[in-house]
Amino acid sequence: MKKDLLGHLFYKLHYLLLNVKESFWTSYYRNVLPIKKVSLGKHCQFIGRSFFVRFPNSKISIGAFCILRSDNNSNLIGVNRHCIISTHSNNALIVMGENCGFSGVSIGAIEKIVIGKNVLCGANVIITDFDWHTTRYPSKSKPVIIHDNVWIGVNSVILKGVEIGRNTIIGANSVVVKSIPANVIAAGNPCRVLKLLDQDE
Repeated sequence: MKKDLLGHLFYKLHYLLLNVKESFWTSYYRNVLPIKKVSLGKHCQFIGRSFFVRFPNSKISIGAFCILRSDNNSNLIGVNRHCIISTHSNNALIVMGENCGFSGVSIGAIEKIVIGKNVLCGANVIITDFDWHTTRYPSKSKPVIIHDNVWIGVNSVILKGVEIGRNTIIGANSVVVKSIPANVIAAGNPCRVLKLLDQDE
């Protein structure tokens, strides 16, 4: 019985500390992001320190009710880095829709990344519209579009030119190099469709 009581107390303490962190970082980013000219919707929450790097004349927009988790204890599934949201050219665009959840996500755009509403990104997801190291390996960027109600599993990578349809689930550890249709479960490296979903699911 005593062990159960101690376990309960430590559990409560864990979430109390997370609430303190959330209160601090949420207040911090509500004040700092407007100065950085990052558009932030109402009622967004931040747990831990996120990084925002906005190239001049580019745009980063975060919809209302989004949650960004950068604390490795915040969702108990292994967040191993801070959220990093960055633009890398003039007129680059990152749009994150309302009611989305991001845990240790890295999103980097040189052209355009648009994420719809109600999108969940598991821990350590990477989303990018270009190949990086462009000074050594020149290549063209291609926009990334993620539609509403998509769920992207832990450690997945979404690469340039990809469009993911509504209601689709991307399995953990997937590398998405080609577009995935709506209402499917897809997974793998490279990611491929495994199952069709009923639209009512």
